[in-house]
Amino acid sequence: MIKIAPSVLSADFAVLGAETAEVKAAGAEYLHVDVMDGIFVPNISIGFPVIKCLRRATDMFLDVHLMVDRPLRYVERFCEAGADLVNVHVEADTEDAIKEAIATVKAKGKKAAVTVKPRTPAEAVLPFIKSVDLILVMTVEPGFGGQSFMAEQLPKINLIRGMIEKYNPGCELEVDGGIDANTAPMVVKAGADVLVAGSAIFDKPDRAAAIRAIREGAEKA
Repeated sequence: MIKIAPSVLSADFAVLGAETAEVKAAGAEYLHVDVMDGIFVPNISIGFPVIKCLRRATDMFLDVHLMVDRPLRYVERFCEAGADLVNVHVEADTEDAIKEAIATVKAKGKKAAVTVKPRTPAEAVLPFIKSVDLILVMTVEPGFGGQSFMAEQLPKINLIRGMIEKYNPGCELEVDGGIDANTAPMVVKAGADVLVAGSAIFDKPDRAAAIRAIREGAEKA
Protein backbone atom coordinates (compact mmCIF):
# COMPACT_ATOMS: atom_id res chain seq x y z
CA MET A 1 0.00 0.00 0.00
CA ILE A 2 1.26 3.48 -0.90
CA LYS A 3 1.80 5.74 2.11
CA ILE A 4 1.60 9.52 1.98
CA ALA A 5 3.91 11.56 4.22
CA PRO A 6 3.09 15.29 4.27
CA SER A 7 6.21 17.36 4.97
CA VAL A 8 5.69 19.93 7.70
CA LEU A 9 8.44 22.07 6.17
CA SER A 10 5.64 23.55 4.03
CA ALA A 11 3.11 23.83 6.87
CA ASP A 12 2.11 26.95 8.80
CA PHE A 13 4.15 26.67 12.00
CA ALA A 14 1.88 29.11 13.80
CA VAL A 15 -0.86 26.46 13.70
CA LEU A 16 1.20 23.31 13.31
CA GLY A 17 -1.04 21.21 15.55
CA ALA A 18 -4.08 22.06 13.45
CA GLU A 19 -2.16 21.44 10.23
CA THR A 20 -1.14 18.01 11.51
CA ALA A 21 -4.68 17.14 12.55
CA GLU A 22 -5.94 18.13 9.11
CA VAL A 23 -3.58 15.86 7.16
CA LYS A 24 -4.21 13.01 9.59
CA ALA A 25 -7.96 13.36 9.05
CA ALA A 26 -7.29 13.38 5.30
CA GLY A 27 -5.72 9.94 5.52
CA ALA A 28 -1.97 10.62 5.55
CA GLU A 29 -0.04 7.75 7.09
CA TYR A 30 3.23 9.47 8.09
CA LEU A 31 4.20 12.99 9.08
CA HIS A 32 7.58 13.92 7.56
CA VAL A 33 9.67 16.28 9.68
CA ASP A 34 12.75 17.89 8.13
CA VAL A 35 15.48 18.86 10.58
CA MET A 36 18.20 21.10 9.08
CA ASP A 37 21.29 22.46 10.78
CA GLY A 38 22.53 25.08 8.32
CA ILE A 39 25.76 23.10 7.86
CA PHE A 40 24.88 19.88 6.07
CA VAL A 41 22.31 21.83 4.03
CA PRO A 42 22.09 25.61 3.48
CA ASN A 43 18.98 26.09 5.57
CA ILE A 44 17.88 25.90 9.21
CA SER A 45 14.51 24.48 10.23
CA ILE A 46 13.49 22.90 13.54
CA GLY A 47 14.80 20.71 16.36
CA PHE A 48 13.94 18.84 19.53
CA PRO A 49 11.32 21.26 20.99
CA VAL A 50 9.11 21.06 17.89
CA ILE A 51 9.36 17.26 17.77
CA LYS A 52 8.32 17.12 21.44
CA CYS A 53 5.34 19.39 20.76
CA LEU A 54 4.30 17.36 17.72
CA ARG A 55 4.49 14.17 19.76
CA ARG A 56 2.12 15.62 22.34
CA ALA A 57 -0.21 16.92 19.63
CA THR A 58 -0.58 13.79 17.48
CA ASP A 59 -0.32 10.03 17.41
CA MET A 60 0.77 10.11 13.75
CA PHE A 61 3.94 8.24 12.79
CA LEU A 62 6.72 10.84 12.99
CA ASP A 63 9.19 10.30 10.16
CA VAL A 64 12.10 12.53 11.21
CA HIS A 65 14.62 13.30 8.45
CA LEU A 66 17.91 14.62 9.83
CA MET A 67 19.70 16.82 7.32
CA VAL A 68 22.47 17.46 9.82
CA ASP A 69 26.21 17.01 9.99
CA ARG A 70 27.46 14.07 12.12
CA PRO A 71 23.96 12.94 13.15
CA LEU A 72 25.26 10.41 15.69
CA ARG A 73 25.51 13.35 18.10
CA TYR A 74 21.74 13.83 18.06
CA VAL A 75 19.87 10.66 17.13
CA GLU A 76 19.27 9.51 20.71
CA ARG A 77 17.72 12.84 21.65
CA PHE A 78 15.41 12.76 18.63
CA CYS A 79 14.25 9.31 19.66
CA GLU A 80 13.58 10.60 23.18
CA ALA A 81 11.77 13.65 21.77
CA GLY A 82 9.21 11.39 20.13
CA ALA A 83 10.39 10.38 16.67
CA ASP A 84 9.07 7.02 15.47
CA LEU A 85 11.70 6.82 12.73
CA VAL A 86 15.03 8.64 12.59
CA ASN A 87 16.59 9.04 9.17
CA VAL A 88 20.23 10.04 8.61
CA HIS A 89 22.11 10.91 5.42
CA VAL A 90 24.81 8.51 4.27
CA GLU A 91 26.83 11.57 3.23
CA ALA A 92 26.72 13.17 6.70
CA ASP A 93 29.54 11.16 8.31
CA THR A 94 31.80 8.14 7.95
CA GLU A 95 30.32 4.72 7.23
CA ASP A 96 31.15 3.53 10.75
CA ALA A 97 29.53 6.57 12.35
CA ILE A 98 26.36 6.14 10.28
CA LYS A 99 26.22 2.47 11.30
CA GLU A 100 26.57 3.52 14.94
CA ALA A 101 23.79 6.08 14.52
CA ILE A 102 21.50 3.37 13.10
CA ALA A 103 22.36 1.04 15.97
CA THR A 104 21.66 3.79 18.50
CA VAL A 105 18.21 4.43 17.02
CA LYS A 106 17.43 0.71 17.07
CA ALA A 107 18.59 0.43 20.68
CA LYS A 108 16.02 3.10 21.59
CA GLY A 109 13.29 0.93 20.09
CA LYS A 110 12.73 3.17 17.07
CA LYS A 111 12.91 2.59 13.33
CA ALA A 112 16.04 3.68 11.47
CA ALA A 113 16.55 4.93 7.93
CA VAL A 114 19.16 6.34 5.58
CA THR A 115 18.88 8.94 2.84
CA VAL A 116 20.83 9.58 -0.36
CA LYS A 117 21.14 12.93 -2.11
CA PRO A 118 20.63 13.20 -5.89
CA ARG A 119 24.35 13.02 -6.69
CA THR A 120 24.98 10.03 -4.43
CA PRO A 121 24.97 6.68 -6.25
CA ALA A 122 22.50 3.95 -5.36
CA GLU A 123 25.33 1.69 -4.18
CA ALA A 124 25.95 4.01 -1.22
CA VAL A 125 23.03 2.40 0.64
CA LEU A 126 24.50 -1.11 0.50
CA PRO A 127 26.54 -0.94 3.73
CA PHE A 128 23.35 -0.11 5.66
CA ILE A 129 20.57 -1.82 3.75
CA LYS A 130 20.21 -4.89 5.98
CA SER A 131 19.86 -2.84 9.17
CA VAL A 132 17.40 -0.11 8.18
CA ASP A 133 13.60 0.01 8.00
CA LEU A 134 13.42 2.64 5.26
CA ILE A 135 15.59 4.17 2.55
CA LEU A 136 14.86 7.68 1.27
CA VAL A 137 15.85 8.86 -2.20
CA MET A 138 15.93 12.63 -2.64
CA THR A 139 14.55 13.84 -5.96
CA VAL A 140 15.58 17.43 -5.25
CA GLU A 141 18.69 18.85 -3.62
CA PRO A 142 17.92 18.83 0.12
CA GLY A 143 17.46 22.09 1.96
CA PHE A 144 14.43 23.88 0.58
CA GLY A 145 10.83 22.98 -0.22
CA GLY A 146 9.01 23.72 -3.45
CA GLN A 147 11.73 22.52 -5.85
CA SER A 148 11.08 20.79 -9.15
CA PHE A 149 11.19 17.00 -9.41
CA MET A 150 14.42 15.52 -10.82
CA ALA A 151 13.27 12.79 -13.19
CA GLU A 152 16.84 11.62 -13.68
CA GLN A 153 16.60 10.05 -10.21
CA LEU A 154 14.06 7.46 -11.37
CA PRO A 155 16.68 4.86 -12.39
CA LYS A 156 18.27 5.20 -8.94
CA ILE A 157 14.91 4.55 -7.27
CA ASN A 158 14.52 1.46 -9.41
CA LEU A 159 18.04 0.24 -8.58
CA ILE A 160 17.48 0.67 -4.85
CA ARG A 161 14.14 -1.14 -5.08
CA GLY A 162 16.03 -4.09 -6.58
CA MET A 163 18.58 -3.98 -3.76
CA ILE A 164 15.82 -3.91 -1.16
CA GLU A 165 14.11 -6.92 -2.70
CA LYS A 166 17.42 -8.79 -2.63
CA TYR A 167 18.74 -7.87 0.80
CA ASN A 168 15.88 -6.58 2.99
CA PRO A 169 12.39 -7.05 1.50
CA GLY A 170 10.67 -5.54 4.53
CA CYS A 171 12.41 -2.20 4.04
CA GLU A 172 10.30 0.70 2.74
CA LEU A 173 11.45 2.95 -0.11
CA GLU A 174 10.57 6.61 0.32
CA VAL A 175 10.93 9.44 -2.21
CA ASP A 176 11.05 13.12 -1.33
CA GLY A 177 11.18 16.12 -3.67
CA GLY A 178 8.72 17.55 -6.14
CA ILE A 179 6.11 14.88 -5.47
CA ASP A 180 2.58 15.69 -6.62
CA ALA A 181 -0.25 13.99 -8.50
CA ASN A 182 1.77 14.10 -11.74
CA THR A 183 5.08 12.77 -10.44
CA ALA A 184 3.64 10.21 -8.00
CA PRO A 185 2.97 7.55 -10.67
CA MET A 186 6.54 7.84 -11.95
CA VAL A 187 8.17 7.21 -8.58
CA VAL A 188 5.73 4.43 -7.65
CA LYS A 189 6.39 2.72 -10.97
CA ALA A 190 10.11 2.96 -10.19
CA GLY A 191 9.56 1.25 -6.84
CA ALA A 192 8.64 3.82 -4.18
CA ASP A 193 6.03 3.01 -1.55
CA VAL A 194 6.22 6.09 0.71
CA LEU A 195 5.72 9.51 -0.90
CA VAL A 196 6.76 12.73 0.82
CA ALA A 197 4.91 15.84 -0.34
CA GLY A 198 5.17 19.33 1.12
CA SER A 199 3.96 22.23 -1.00
CA ALA A 200 1.74 19.90 -3.07
CA ILE A 201 -0.31 19.38 0.11
CA PHE A 202 0.16 22.33 2.47
CA ASP A 203 0.01 24.99 -0.24
CA LYS A 204 -3.45 23.78 -1.26
CA PRO A 205 -6.64 25.10 0.36
CA ASP A 206 -8.13 21.59 0.47
CA ARG A 207 -5.47 19.27 1.94
CA ALA A 208 -7.75 16.22 1.76
CA ALA A 209 -8.24 16.74 -1.98
CA ALA A 210 -4.49 17.21 -2.44
CA ILE A 211 -3.66 13.97 -0.64
CA ARG A 212 -6.40 12.17 -2.56
CA ALA A 213 -4.99 13.45 -5.87
CA ILE A 214 -1.49 12.21 -5.02
CA ARG A 215 -2.82 8.81 -3.94
CA GLU A 216 -4.95 8.49 -7.07
CA GLY A 217 -1.94 9.49 -9.16
CA ALA A 218 0.17 6.84 -7.45
CA GLU A 219 -2.46 4.21 -8.18
CA LYS A 220 -2.08 4.89 -11.90
CA ALA A 221 1.46 3.49 -11.85
